[in-house]
Amino acid sequence: MSESPNILEVRKLNAGYGRSQVLFDLEIRAAAKGMVAILGRNGAGKTTLLKALAGELPVMSGDIRFDGRDTVAEPTEMRARRGMGYVPQEQAIFGKLTVRENLELGAILQGRSARIDEVLDFFPKLSLRLAQTAATLSGGERKMLAIGRALLGKPKLLLLDEPTEGVWVGVIEEIADRLVLLSREISLILVEQHVELALRVADHVYVMDRGTVALEGTAAQIRDDPRLLRYLAP
Repeated sequence: MSESPNILEVRKLNAGYGRSQVLFDLEIRAAAKGMVAILGRNGAGKTTLLKALAGELPVMSGDIRFDGRDTVAEPTEMRARRGMGYVPQEQAIFGKLTVRENLELGAILQGRSARIDEVLDFFPKLSLRLAQTAATLSGGERKMLAIGRALLGKPKLLLLDEPTEGVWVGVIEEIADRLVLLSREISLILVEQHVELALRVADHVYVMDRGTVALEGTAAQIRDDPRLLRYLAP
């Protein structure tokens, strides 16, 4: 991971759904710039972690420190205003609205001056789809639109849950390249099932198993760790 100051520090995080605990004393960190990948088999707790970070899921105990402040008690809206963006795995766009309307709504909801043109420059394909309803977009274009809406909030930290799921392989590479460029400016936390892709684009990697961190290291360290397959096999 880069030597820049950490924008996120998570310590002893316990969280779950009702009485069902999913995360157990989980600890991660993310630098102010760069990309952190979260790997693990289905059910390891990856999505639960992102929901807890974003404030969509209350935590049982533990600390989440974002941009120098304790954020455990902050609502999702406050975290977003302070610069935490979140692109969930599903339902990240409004299918009945056009691409332009989705972007405009994203800008309004953030309550900030936002440049839609900057998003269109970042994802040029969207500029060709402005009048289309989001429901008619391809899987890759929907992901681009969801990420673009999140970028309108000018995030310091962007949480991405499976941004390449259901995306054609050629578009996966395009999205990955854009995320690498983005990671030079802000911090990204990426939950991803495409392990090789994640290990190629990430600076630092956490491998989760049963709600806790099983492996941690640079992408090169994790790639060469013989224990990796043990935590990824179904």
